[in-house]
Amino acid sequence: MTVLPIDPVANASPGALTGFLSECRDGAARAGRPRLVSITIQVEDLDPLAVLESIFEPGERHFYAERPSEGWAVAGAETALTFSTSGPGRFEACQRFVDEALGDAVAVGDQEVPFGGPHFFAAFSFLDSVGAGEPFEAARLLVPRWQVARRDGRTTAVANLLVAGDSPVESLASRVWRAHSKFRSFDFRPPELPDERSGTGARVGEVEGGRQAYEEAVATAVGLISRGGLEKIVIARAKDVSAAAPFHPLTMLNGLRQRFPDCSAFSVANGRGQSFIGASPERLLRVEGRVALTEALAGSAGRGATASEDAALGAGLLRSDKDLREHRIVLDSILRELGPLGLEASYPARPLLRRLSNVQHLHTPVEATLPEGVRLLDMVARLHPTPAVGGTPRAAAVPAIGELEGFARGLYGGALGWIDSRGAGEFVVGLRSALVDGSRARMYAGAGIVAGSSPEAEFEETELKFSAMQDALLGA
Repeated sequence: MTVLPIDPVANASPGALTGFLSECRDGAARAGRPRLVSITIQVEDLDPLAVLESIFEPGERHFYAERPSEGWAVAGAETALTFSTSGPGRFEACQRFVDEALGDAVAVGDQEVPFGGPHFFAAFSFLDSVGAGEPFEAARLLVPRWQVARRDGRTTAVANLLVAGDSPVESLASRVWRAHSKFRSFDFRPPELPDERSGTGARVGEVEGGRQAYEEAVATAVGLISRGGLEKIVIARAKDVSAAAPFHPLTMLNGLRQRFPDCSAFSVANGRGQSFIGASPERLLRVEGRVALTEALAGSAGRGATASEDAALGAGLLRSDKDLREHRIVLDSILRELGPLGLEASYPARPLLRRLSNVQHLHTPVEATLPEGVRLLDMVARLHPTPAVGGTPRAAAVPAIGELEGFARGLYGGALGWIDSRGAGEFVVGLRSALVDGSRARMYAGAGIVAGSSPEAEFEETELKFSAMQDALLGA
């Protein structure tokens, strides 16, 4: 990517912007292909979710992610550049697309500020292919027309344009100038919400047979494990919710980020009226500089009504042979997958407790230094899907999931995140989530099955996990 020494604030005028874009257009004409042009400015403090609410359009793609406890949030909407693919090589194909787009890209403004420069927002489904008619592709990259992000009290706005050799630069400059002016003094308007609460009178229905079918699937999985075909497999359930009025995904998202500040709240919209939203407790991968962070998150217990009950439940989880084995399977898989990339990982000798508002998990953070030549998507390709959402051995567990669950996962259990122009980025696992489509929504929750798993206990664990999203939907 070519970074030009131009200050977009000091040189801010419609004429200067038109001249700059004219030069970009001429360069695209000489090269014979369009160029991604990215303009970064710092603006007054903005809440990215409030910005997204103010300009939300169901017919436009968007990507939103936030972890309140870490002080960051990012929103991007509309489409400057997009790419989709499927199949076993989808991560490699996406990396090639990123490289090609950045190879021709031109950027101005401070690229070192938090969330500066163009970002590629990504959504990878659980499987490497999806069926016809599913709302999200197996792999989708989005460079939004605009992006607003906040980290550590600093807010950055980015405008992205695809400039071709015949682009009408005057209209492009006018659009960027209007956005530039708006973000420097944003006039929030409240989102248009339905008059009645969507959750009023909502009906919740089980998908694929209910409790009996799920417990039978778990018993079948335990049988497969006892015969030596598997060590672990994650079996999920789905519930469908229908309401009298349309759900507004961003209203639900606001509730999730307030209730689960230690999770990554997210919303991915496909531009056709459907959104995948959630509050994931699990980071798949974060890369900053040459440092990679991932984690093993497996083994669950509820929260207590009192401090002593809560402590007892946590202590029991730390002693649970079944949960410790499930957790170790996930950790060993992470280490095994990262080994061929030359990463030497460091991690605590014993798992920690990760406490959320309605559930607590066994948690082991893993840190490693990236060798030269290893990139973020190389690691995502190795890690996804982890045994925390799939199973192990992966080659045996993943095909069995489709046979035992009976519904398409789509983005549930998938990898959602972004890559910036320097190769840094963050991905989370699409858990504690729902697919929202007008007045209908499908919620997902799963449990890890290992030797000794009880069908009744695993059903109750999924009920506990459903509660967060169900409360968000019915309270929307």
